Amino acid sequence: METGNETLSTDFILLGLFPGMRHTGLLVSVVLLIYTIAITGNTTLILLIWVDPHLHTSMYFLLSQLSLIDLAFISSIVPKMLVNFFSGNRKISLIGCGIQIFFTLTLGIAECLLLTLMAYDRYVAICNPLKYPIIISHQVSQKMAIGSWVGGTLASLAHTAYTMHFPLCGPRELHDFFCEVKAILKLSCEDISAYEKGVVVTSTVVVLLPISFILTSYTLIFLQVLQINSREGRSKALATCSSHLTVVIFYYGPPMLIYMRPGSYHTPILNQALFMFDTILTPMLNPLIYSLRKKEVLRSMKKVLRKCAIQNRLPCFND
Repeated sequence: METGNETLSTDFILLGLFPGMRHTGLLVSVVLLIYTIAITGNTTLILLIWVDPHLHTSMYFLLSQLSLIDLAFISSIVPKMLVNFFSGNRKISLIGCGIQIFFTLTLGIAECLLLTLMAYDRYVAICNPLKYPIIISHQVSQKMAIGSWVGGTLASLAHTAYTMHFPLCGPRELHDFFCEVKAILKLSCEDISAYEKGVVVTSTVVVLLPISFILTSYTLIFLQVLQINSREGRSKALATCSSHLTVVIFYYGPPMLIYMRPGSYHTPILNQALFMFDTILTPMLNPLIYSLRKKEVLRSMKKVLRKCAIQNRLPCFND
């Protein structure tokens, strides 16, 4: 039913992962497995940091916040996608779509800000190790985390409100597995070219400024590392940064390809693949990267497992 050019329906249709693909069921099963690993990995990392006093440092507090964001990020997308697939009902309400956009933007921007602040944390730890406890105190790390959440919330609120106020026309089919700003804008009845350009500019600023800050931090870190005479000291210094740098590459790569490419180079299949990597794979990889590369995390995990084996009872996280 339509009045003029504007549809009266308030529901959207999420066409899901790679519409038309023959083996979608197999792909969804893989996504379910990835989701399970992501939930398990991030929850385990948060619990380890919480229960082990040796991990009660600013760096690991920020890491626990990163895991919390990843946990919420993937959970804001995958459960709805799985329900739609297994139920056969691919609808999502206007309010539900707006809520999903708000949470994904909030969590995505918060992670962007947190990764940038974590680069500064690594810079201080290596370039000013004696002043690190003063510069990055527990109170400062808490303010970093709060600032990331608040910044993500405010930016997301503005974008979500402005995106959802446009009148929509025609069939409300979204060629994606979740509600996303650019997909909604394609359905608008109005000329939104100016706003789309604004989104590109905003995305570029949001990505390039943190990237520039991170690159500057790591340039200073590497210059400092080159001055370390001990090979063991250089290896230890680089090891403290390698996990974070790997996560930064994984996190920033897909958004840069999605939002900073000219429109003529956008294809639905490539965009979906990039969105899958950023919203589903990265939250699973982050805890694995930090767990495998950080000796303190592995040591804490072994200690907890040893305690479980000795006590032979649950819960394993009791003091």
